[in-house]
Amino acid sequence: MPKLGRIVETALYVNDMARARAFYVDGLGGRVLLDTPRLLALDIHGESVLLLFQRGATLAPLETPGGLVPPHGATGVQHLAFAVAAADMPEWERHLAAIGVAVESRVRWPR
Repeated sequence: MPKLGRIVETALYVNDMARARAFYVDGLGGRVLLDTPRLLALDIHGESVLLLFQRGATLAPLETPGGLVPPHGATGVQHLAFAVAAADMPEWERHLAAIGVAVESRVRWPR
């Protein structure tokens, strides 16, 4: 079997694009690659791309110069995790508190 590489893109579906943009761009520092009413594409630390789609806007296929993008979407709770250095956690906790984000829980994984 060929070796699988890293995940290049992660897609989330949002109800309020302005609120999502404020959180991921202003709050977490994502760099905007593409900003349309349908999609906000963000560079995350030069290592991956986070796609934020307006919920319901991707239910029809989309013709692009590069080919046909099939319909897609998600409902319900979605999950995304960012890697941060353990030494940076106190600074992240202060930053999140300053922008009004409560930490729901803390989990330590064996790895």
